[in-house]
This record gives sequence, structure tokens and C-alpha cells, in this order.
Amino acid sequence: MAKVYDLQEVEVWDGNVAASHALRQAQIDVMAAYPITPSTPIVQDYGSFVGNGYVDGEFVLVESEHAAMSGCVGAAAAGGRVATATSSQGLALMVEVLYQASGMRLPIVLNLVNRALASPLNIHGDHSDMYLCRDAGWIQLCTCNPQEAYDFNLMAFRIAEDYEVRLPTIVNQDGFLSSHTAQNVRPLNDEEAYGFIGDYKIKNAMLDFSKPVTYGVQAEEDWHYEHKAQVHAAIMNAMPTIERVFKEFGDKTGRVYKPVMSYDMEDADVAIFAIGTTSESARVAAKAMRKKGIKAGVVTIHVLRPFPYKQVGEALKNVKAVAIMDKSSPGGAMGAMFNEVSAAIYGAKRESLPLLSNYVYGLGERDLTQKDIIRIYEELDSDAKSGKLTHDTQQWICLRGSKMSFN
Repeated sequence: MAKVYDLQEVEVWDGNVAASHALRQAQIDVMAAYPITPSTPIVQDYGSFVGNGYVDGEFVLVESEHAAMSGCVGAAAAGGRVATATSSQGLALMVEVLYQASGMRLPIVLNLVNRALASPLNIHGDHSDMYLCRDAGWIQLCTCNPQEAYDFNLMAFRIAEDYEVRLPTIVNQDGFLSSHTAQNVRPLNDEEAYGFIGDYKIKNAMLDFSKPVTYGVQAEEDWHYEHKAQVHAAIMNAMPTIERVFKEFGDKTGRVYKPVMSYDMEDADVAIFAIGTTSESARVAAKAMRKKGIKAGVVTIHVLRPFPYKQVGEALKNVKAVAIMDKSSPGGAMGAMFNEVSAAIYGAKRESLPLLSNYVYGLGERDLTQKDIIRIYEELDSDAKSGKLTHDTQQWICLRGSKMSFN
């Protein structure tokens, strides 16, 4: 039996340490991993937990991130509770196998510590890797700080392993800004955490010889379409389970989470939509704007897949102007989040549509300061008062040299 870890009521953890303790408390059977910055400490800490007897499971170091997810797929198909962690180029190498995991309906939990994609090489954070795998058939959860990195890892197992869902799940956190930033975290004790997650519910295990199953069959045009439709339906229908798990966790801890979180939105005329740590910075700026008489608010999401279209549309239904923040290179289009949020707004029932702006920012972790966010709110206020955009639809902010913007 694994040893119990002596936890304090309040621990000072960064996001990586918080995630590793959640994985330890889940008592996963297998972690197959190939470390990469900035997610390395999750793997490193978990390895120490195994070595020191705090976990009964297996820690498998492989030769690449592709092999890491392949090992996770094999272990999950065999009937184990499985998790791993990666970032950036590691995720890019792993992507091929992500589709295998979702197609096989294997409830693997992946910690994705968000980092820029090369080239040029950059070890710091943006959301490029998050968007790279957004259509891979995985549920995706988004966190803002170390406390949430801990909490959402615990909830991820409940969501992924639920028989109504049974899909792999990603827990995103911002590289360095969350993963390497120490804050107060209030963990559950080991017994409470495992009690919340529960024992692993084995289903269709390859090692259950009494009920033989086959994984990874070839379907071609006869059945491939139907398989993909089933995975899509499972994701789209997962929201009630996600909301139930969020509520049960809130009842247990007092920490309330919803797929869409709104701040100062009751009477807001202008709003910033941002995810991750940026949403917390925007909340500070919004309060400063309100002291200046500008009714500013913030909307963020904790669930990227399935995307909460109705809830986002509802949260933004009364504002006059919205800035949608994209922390990744759009590659020749409007930002990925801009497209998602625009669809949600246009699908909502409202008398008139707000003015929409797309702000690309923070690539490779370029600083976004309070001054920058306040400037965005001021531009939104000008838009709202004039009834039209006072600038180009897409802007790249904090960019050296000449301003880059697109209509």
C-alpha cells in the first residue's frame, strides 16, 4: 500500500507541483512520459513519489513523446488508470497518438503545460499547443493558477472515466506564469482526494480474457464516419457530466467552478474574453476601469472542449464591444478563440450584435501589462460610444517595430 503524504492545510506550490500531487492522489497505475520544459517537474516529482513509495503504480520513461502517449494508450487499453504530461514540441510529436486515444475512448489524463511552438525555438508560454490539439477528440479543461491546476486534475479523472463520457481529457495551464509561479494552494488530504475521484472503473480491458475486445481496427469508408460521429457526440454531450463534477467538487471544497466564468458582467458595456492567467490580469484592469466610469467586465472559460457556445453567448449577450484575446499565432486568419467566441455570440438570441475585436498577444510569453489591458478597454469604450470599430478588427499588441493590424 502506498504511503500517505503529510500535507498542510495550505501548501505553497507552483502549478507543476500542484498537478503532480493531484496525480499522486489519484494513484494512477501507469505514467509513461518523456520530460519537456515547462512540464518536466510534473514528471520529475511523480517519479520521486513512485521511488519513495507514495504511489503503487508504474513510472515508464520512454524515448519520445510519441512513445509516451503510445505507452499510455497501451496501459489504458489494458485496463489501467493512466496519466502523463507534456508541452509544445512534445505535444506536436504526440498529436498522432492523441487521435488513437480518443478514437479508442481511453480516459487518459494529460497535463498540457502550454508553451510556444517553434520555429524559432522558445521555451516560454503561449497557447499554440493548446490549439494544435483542440480537434483531436479530447475534452479540454483550462486553468488560471496553481490551485486550479490541482483542482482540475482531480476533476479530470472523474470526468474522463465517467461511463457517460469515457474520453481522454487535457488539463491546460500557462507555462511558467502558472507552472512555475508559487502560490497558496489548499489541497485535500489523500483520503479525501481519492474518495472524490473513486476507484477506477475498468471497461473493455484488453486483459479481461473473459470478454475479449479489439482496439485499433481498420474501418475505412464503411464505418469510419460513424466512429467519428460517436466520439463527437460523446464530447458534445459531456457538458452535463462536467457541470455535475464541478458542482460536487464545489460542494466538497467551497471552490466554485463553471464552464464559463463571468466577472463584473452584470451591467458591463465592454468586456475582455481571455483564458488562463490573462483572465486574472484582465479582472484587475476591469476594476481600475470601473473607477474611471467605464463599465468593464471579463469572461473566461474553464472548458475549451466541448466549447460552451450557449453559455458564452449568454455571458456576452448585453455588452456593446468585446475584445477576444488570442495567445497564439493565427497563421493567416482571425485567432482560433476569436472564431469560437464569434460563433457563440452570433448564435445567441439578442437584438443587436456587439462590436468584436481580435487582439493577438503574448506569443512566446511577451509581457502583457496592466497598461496594455487598460488601453484595450479604452479602445473598447471608444467603440461602444461611437457604435463602430475605431481600429482594425485584428491587432498584434506589444509588437516591436511598426504596428500590425488587419481589417
